[in-house]
Amino acid sequence: MAEEVLEKPEQAEKKAGEGSCPACSSHKHTPRSDQMKRDVDRRINRAIGQLNGIKNMVDSDRYCGDVLTQLAAVESAVKAISRIVMRDHLETCVVEQVQEGNVEVVDEVMDLFKKFY
Repeated sequence: MAEEVLEKPEQAEKKAGEGSCPACSSHKHTPRSDQMKRDVDRRINRAIGQLNGIKNMVDSDRYCGDVLTQLAAVESAVKAISRIVMRDHLETCVVEQVQEGNVEVVDEVMDLFKKFY
């Protein structure tokens, strides 16, 4: 039987923050406006509803073209959410890091752009 190796808390913390935004690591809370939270929450709930509708379409053997149209709509909705969160990230976390002299955050932003755009 293999012996389980337990990590020290500081090792787990380091791993949790690796590769993430230095300004928005898993240990830092990013304050967001109530309006932004409501907007993102509303959009996510709408996308979840669309995905549930697509699942029902597949389960009831709906025409492939109709399913693909709805998938395109939900993909567009998720991209819109990403743009909102990206803008917030740029205006808060990234600006703070650059003002503190951490220009390495630009590399992180470029990696994010590659993922989303």
